[in-house]
Amino acid sequence: MKEKVVFFGLSTEGYHLASKMVVNGADVKIIDESAQGAIVLNSEIAQTYTDVISLREDEPLLSMEPGNIAISKAKYLFFTPRIRKTGQDLKTEVNSKFKDAVAELKKGSSVINCLPTGFGGNNENISLLEHVTGLKAGKDSSYFYFPLNDLNKTPDVIGAIKQAEEKKLLSLLKTDKKEKKFVDISSAENLHAIDTIQRFSNQCSIIEVCGKFVKNNSKYTTSFNEFKDLYLDDMVSGFYDLRMLGSSFESAQTLMYLINGSVRGIHGYIKRLIDTIRITLKKNDLKASKTKIVLSWTLDTNEMRGDKIEMLNSISSKLRDYIGDVETSSGSIDLFHQDKVTIVVACSNHDYKQIKENSKDDNIFVIKANPLCET
Repeated sequence: MKEKVVFFGLSTEGYHLASKMVVNGADVKIIDESAQGAIVLNSEIAQTYTDVISLREDEPLLSMEPGNIAISKAKYLFFTPRIRKTGQDLKTEVNSKFKDAVAELKKGSSVINCLPTGFGGNNENISLLEHVTGLKAGKDSSYFYFPLNDLNKTPDVIGAIKQAEEKKLLSLLKTDKKEKKFVDISSAENLHAIDTIQRFSNQCSIIEVCGKFVKNNSKYTTSFNEFKDLYLDDMVSGFYDLRMLGSSFESAQTLMYLINGSVRGIHGYIKRLIDTIRITLKKNDLKASKTKIVLSWTLDTNEMRGDKIEMLNSISSKLRDYIGDVETSSGSIDLFHQDKVTIVVACSNHDYKQIKENSKDDNIFVIKANPLCET
């Protein structure tokens, strides 16, 4: 008999993992938390709808059942929501959605948290689980930590309260060739933290050196070609994870310096990018009133993390302080028939390629949002 699997959150990461489980023969439903209905997935649907956008378009036509009923029957509940709040409201949104997700769980069920947490964040979830359901984690129910980020590579480890063999869960999560293994919850948190901090520390060293010592117009920038394809889109991928780590403890230790230094590095880069736009205006004698800024950043609006959307809105807001005509767009849209001079900021490699293909107008300046801020 197939184990019943429910995903709480119609996110890109959740749907990607759910689709693979369906193809592997699991009984899967996925809950759109904005509608509270559970979509019944089968292999035909998974193969027809390759992403969440196409699935959402036909959502009213698909077989559904009430979300609370689906959860009450679930053996495995995957927590994959879309989080969009920031600051103090972020934790409130996560807790609220987690309570909604687990409220109808029955004895013998398992929760798999796929949303990254800070240090000790899963202990808070376990306390919430026990408070809301009355089920003792590790006895009446199980809890696992499996943070998702890269669609092409799932974590190698699964955090668990007890490291007992959960062969069924291992088979469900066998979506790539590498075998998963169970570790305790804190070890899973620490391994994810190391991966996150390493990645951002490495990126920030590139951003800082390129920004302070490598000039855009110097002859030796060819030596830095390998960094030219590192765009803002890559720089802030997983920024949510970094900030969650930073907010999970207070200390003046080296670890906190690494985290805060990386956060400041990203914010410093944003400032430099905006300064580059200002310098471009000044160098070319462009008047703000006769200039249009287009931030070209093709975003996945269904990702679990909302940090890229937040970053785009923040940059737009800062630019509007001195240039009124600012818009956000995908590079694939025809942007280049304007009465004004247009400065297009390519925030990803994909967007830059689209801009190059579509741009036939000499009245356009393109700024690449890479460590060199090439113009």
